[in-house]
Amino acid sequence: MLTKRQNLLETIQGGHPDRYVNCHEAFAFIIDPILTHIGGFAYTMKPGETVMNQWGVTVTFPKGCAGPLPIHSNGLAALKDITKWKETVRAPRVVYPPEVWETAKAQADAVDRREQFVAAFMAPGVFEKINYLMGMEPAMVAFYEEPEAMHELFDFMADWELAYAKELMKYIKPDLVFHHDDFGTQYSSFFSPQMFQEFFVPVYKKVYGYFKEQGCLIVHHSDSYVANLIPSMIEMGIDIHQGTIHTNNLPELVKTYGGQISFMGGIDNSIVDREDWTHESIAAQVKKICDEIPPKYFLPCTSMGGPDCSYPGVYEAVCEEIEKYNKKRFCIA
Repeated sequence: MLTKRQNLLETIQGGHPDRYVNCHEAFAFIIDPILTHIGGFAYTMKPGETVMNQWGVTVTFPKGCAGPLPIHSNGLAALKDITKWKETVRAPRVVYPPEVWETAKAQADAVDRREQFVAAFMAPGVFEKINYLMGMEPAMVAFYEEPEAMHELFDFMADWELAYAKELMKYIKPDLVFHHDDFGTQYSSFFSPQMFQEFFVPVYKKVYGYFKEQGCLIVHHSDSYVANLIPSMIEMGIDIHQGTIHTNNLPELVKTYGGQISFMGGIDNSIVDREDWTHESIAAQVKKICDEIPPKYFLPCTSMGGPDCSYPGVYEAVCEEIEKYNKKRFCIA
């Protein structure tokens, strides 16, 4: 039987996987000190808290919500004028002494890399950082009204991420990077393919290109409609799109782009992650998508950007049902 790591590689390389990859089983996530020092993130906050992160963004984690949200009302937006971003935006530090990295390094060193990938976790993404600073509506308007300033800010964010990437490689040497940046809503992308190509592709080729030069796989999370952006995402260097929701017509994406990129999703949190969830309803969703798509270039998974869920027990139940499906379909004892 293949290890979890081997099975994922066989899956995305179009080889001979001996079962479906089960959600995030092949990833050993390492939460690094740069991320925790910045703060204002799901792994650094508790429901009910409100904090200001190191970007100067006020972030709240409402009870009952899936994660923290930036606040921009009542004058709280950290960046109020895109043309003044150079005077306003101050990037958090990325260089820390070695002792600050001791815990993360020990966690990475403890991973059996024959079994799992050491996975760096980077969030929020380039665009998400900008809409965290400004708010979604002002950020979207800026693409049209101040494209030059927006290009400059995109480049600034990419350079900061590149410096961050070099520290990750120095201390934990990840095999894989799990990177967030949501590119759309449930039914449409935020950007036309032309705008996406102009603004996003150059900066992500820079960041992802560095990681790929170091031998890392790239997993990009965007639990949204992205079907019209896939050619550009391939050009960026993405190996796996994670969070592929049903509105993308996942079977058609695998058929069209399998061999150039793989897709991890098909089990939408919006469908299964609910207060009245049952094993039966989750099993039905697992069976539906896995019956439709063979394991090459497809990894069944929830759409949330990590091994988590909104309602207790949902993620674990999805993993259990995929395991049951694997045992039955592939005759695993």
